[in-house]
Amino acid sequence: MNQFDFEDEIRFTKAVFYNFRPIPLPKPFRDATGGMGTNVPEQGYMELYDDTGACAHYTVSRSFVQTMLPRILNGEKKSYNAWRHEQYWKIRNAGFQSGDAVNVGTLDLMMLDILAQRAGKTIHRFLGAEKDWCAAYKGGGGIIRDDEELVEEMCRYAEEGTDTVKFKVGSSHGELGEIIDMDRDLRRIEKVQKALGGRARIAVDCNQKFTVEQAARFCHLAEPFDLEWIEEPIHSADYNGIKKLKEMGVKQRLSAGESMRVYYAYETYVEKGIDILQPSLGRMSHIDDLLKIRDLCREHGLEFQSGGRGAYNAYFGALYGDNERIEFHAPISEPVHELMLNVPEFKNSRFTLRSDIPGIPVRMNIEKIEKLGYLESVSYHTPPRA
Repeated sequence: MNQFDFEDEIRFTKAVFYNFRPIPLPKPFRDATGGMGTNVPEQGYMELYDDTGACAHYTVSRSFVQTMLPRILNGEKKSYNAWRHEQYWKIRNAGFQSGDAVNVGTLDLMMLDILAQRAGKTIHRFLGAEKDWCAAYKGGGGIIRDDEELVEEMCRYAEEGTDTVKFKVGSSHGELGEIIDMDRDLRRIEKVQKALGGRARIAVDCNQKFTVEQAARFCHLAEPFDLEWIEEPIHSADYNGIKKLKEMGVKQRLSAGESMRVYYAYETYVEKGIDILQPSLGRMSHIDDLLKIRDLCREHGLEFQSGGRGAYNAYFGALYGDNERIEFHAPISEPVHELMLNVPEFKNSRFTLRSDIPGIPVRMNIEKIEKLGYLESVSYHTPPRA
């Protein structure tokens, strides 16, 4: 049973898609398995209108425009529940780990934006939050930063008041990155820890780099640093590998979840021994799965965290407990936040939210994006004529 049960009917009447050129990052960013690069991930931005005049605003992929928009911009009027159920099962054969599954989650979020606007409430209040803030920690520290850059970045995060910093490990070299360099990772952990001087705790993210045997060795070598957690040490779908790591005596808390799209995967993580579940707002096929995973953690005494673009995710973070944090991935989120309006303020391990703008208050600053030369085109979409 879904936790968001809304029979409110929606008929989509128009969509405006702002197609972006590649938007460069101030500094290239990479993790141990080649994630990210030189540009922000955002491909474009959509305004999606309904027949009451409400307008959802959200960053969407070009595939959303190509595949999802024709299925919903068809003149039909259905309840939120019906739209969501229908689109979820339409992508069954593409797979619930696919980009199509992410597009279903994007539609879910945009419909919630519309319903919150109709109710005259900010999204977090509409969904039942009683506070206007959420707990957060700051992550970054790309694998291609040199030691001094990494130390400087982590110290800046601590000075800004975050109580936990996270950076990338999984150093390697060779044509395929097959030669693992744990000595570099351990040296960097030691340097950051020494520079922080206890001002913040350290977590590290392996981005699925290691085999089970390599991960066990890394965890053993990292024991003296008392890390807050070690994230995705092995392939995200290697559930039995997680179990084996625990059987091999790994003592640190292990986290995983940002690569998964549906709730059921997290039940398996719990069974195999993951200590921290980390779903991401921008990747789930059903937005209420975030709350189901939160409740799963509470039931089993595990820690819940959530990733995703910080400005959007903060509003869902208000639905979590005081110690259930979201990640503020600074190297990617900060440059995007510079192109946004109504971004919640981050200070002292918290995002402070606005409660005066109905729906999701965050907007892309199209005027600024166009002025900087990042707006490639604008397209307008309406239902076909009868």
